[in-house]
Amino acid sequence: MKKITGGIFGVWKPKGPSSYDVIRVLKHMTTEKKIGHAGTLDPLASGILVIAIGREATKKISNEVAKEKEYVASVRLGVTSSTDDREGIKTRNISAKKISKEEVQNAVNKFEGKIMQVPPVYSAIKMQGKEAYKRTRAGEKIVMKPREALIKEIEILSYRWPYLSIRVVTGPGVYIRSLARDIGGALGVGGYLANLIRTRVGTYTKKDALHPKVKHSRIKKRSK
Repeated sequence: MKKITGGIFGVWKPKGPSSYDVIRVLKHMTTEKKIGHAGTLDPLASGILVIAIGREATKKISNEVAKEKEYVASVRLGVTSSTDDREGIKTRNISAKKISKEEVQNAVNKFEGKIMQVPPVYSAIKMQGKEAYKRTRAGEKIVMKPREALIKEIEILSYRWPYLSIRVVTGPGVYIRSLARDIGGALGVGGYLANLIRTRVGTYTKKDALHPKVKHSRIKKRSK
């Protein structure tokens, strides 16, 4: 890939590398010293990262954080996870039974609009100056406070027990892992995020995104 000059770009992150792995690769593809991004993606997720290259572009990157985001998420019902995704320690609900699509639809509908959402304990939110996931990994028992979140649209794409696929359009600050957990909780069977693709940030989509070759990271950091 040719050298990149300053500007704001959509970059497609594959599953495996961290958001920071993507930035490290892009640093070798530009002569600009300033580089930043709007909204990280977990290594287990794929999709659009918005990257700013150059001093002027990085000043404007905060505007991108406020734009709506679109995701396609797979939720595994009947099992909970310590991390709210497929990487954590799983606990199966042995009493969970197959749930009808109508029941699932009714539960999903409750999460459209303004909701109160508790972020995952494995998140980058800072508590007393230190990221929540670092405190949790150090063995601390922390309690995350609920925050207002905006789910603009939520649509069931497919459902076959125990897997539910949804398309979600959100405002800023929404945790899709928390949404998966809470949908499972509303159904009384538990659930976790099995797969996540961020298909859009504002007007940035895969079609016009850069596709740098990025190696997988050994460092696992969590975001949405």
